[in-house]
Amino acid sequence: MEKRVVITGMGAISPIGKSVEKTWDSIKNKKCGIKEITLVDTSDFKTKVAGEIKNYNVEDYFEKKEAKRMDRCTQFAIISAREAYKDSGINEENTDLNRVGIFISSGIGGLSTIETQTHNNFAKGHRRISPMFIPMGIVNMPAGNVSIDLKLKGESVSLVSACASSTHAIGEAYKNIKQGYEDAILAGGTEAAICVLGLAGFENMKALSSTEDPNRASIPFDKERNGFVMGEGACVVVLEELEHAKKRGAKIYAEVVGFGSTSDAYHMTSPDPTGEGAARAMTRAMEDANLKPEDIDYINAHGTSTHLNDSTETMAIKKAFGDVAKKVRISSTKSYTGHLLGAAGALEAIICTKAINDKIIPPTINYKEKDEECDLDITPNEIVKDENLKIAMSNSLGFGGHNACLIIKEYN
Repeated sequence: MEKRVVITGMGAISPIGKSVEKTWDSIKNKKCGIKEITLVDTSDFKTKVAGEIKNYNVEDYFEKKEAKRMDRCTQFAIISAREAYKDSGINEENTDLNRVGIFISSGIGGLSTIETQTHNNFAKGHRRISPMFIPMGIVNMPAGNVSIDLKLKGESVSLVSACASSTHAIGEAYKNIKQGYEDAILAGGTEAAICVLGLAGFENMKALSSTEDPNRASIPFDKERNGFVMGEGACVVVLEELEHAKKRGAKIYAEVVGFGSTSDAYHMTSPDPTGEGAARAMTRAMEDANLKPEDIDYINAHGTSTHLNDSTETMAIKKAFGDVAKKVRISSTKSYTGHLLGAAGALEAIICTKAINDKIIPPTINYKEKDEECDLDITPNEIVKDENLKIAMSNSLGFGGHNACLIIKEYN
């Protein structure tokens, strides 16, 4: 018999807040976290703004020696995992920590470490490359270090599917618990790729917005959108088997009821322009949840603010939802944060959960110019109060044609 899976803890460090509550307060107050870039000298770049973690003091969280042995993306992962774990109330007295897993992903991993050590190699020679270079740079280290930090000994994996990574992590964790393999899993993603290599790589492929006005750079579904805005941070949720959570008296935020994932099999970076692959991911998630399109109250769209993504996702929603597509509320909260790449899906899953808890639909902020290709209800600029909000869908699409979709439901 399949188990039910609930969310019992959440943690976040994002461009709009260094905790879940601060992030959610910024959402409710329509506070945009996109600012001028300070991590990189952008004098020679067209890209000028990003969703950075401002006023980040690593020594607030780690001993100096410990911090030097971890890439920024790993630091973020541990910070958000600690918050989620503490929030869940799980400990060695009420839970077998051998059955608590860690599914924490990153789309890119320790890119700033790779950049720094490559510079050392060319400037000083290969003998000056840090012995910690490999363990700091590889993508599995956020999950591995969270396991070490919290002494969790269940399955520990890093699922990498570009910007769909953390949605895949949560979805696969949900499936794992559903089948009874673990009692609980910390699932999510982390990213810290705002460095010269990250900016240059995305800018040279013409994926980034060159708009210097922070309020007109990440503008999903707006006709004037011209590229995405890089963001950074980490978000983790604690997924737990329902009976295990009830037995220890855990607070339950919501229930994960559906997950669907597909491949476009189309192009390395461009989504299939028909939206067929993304539509199938949504349909699979609804089938897994035993729900119909009319049951979905809100969709947190992938909505990156690139021309092709937003028009393709609009088409995909129409394919998956049919006549219901124009009735369902949609928004892209990347208008607040920019695109957290591999961590985006986890942040948006938390936003969906908080939206269900507070019965409000967060808007797509800074929206001005209507685009005929994006003609669905994208909840522009103003928060919508909806006492009937019970079921939310979160979409993530990644380079390589990776599509992932989660459905989160009010716990009953």
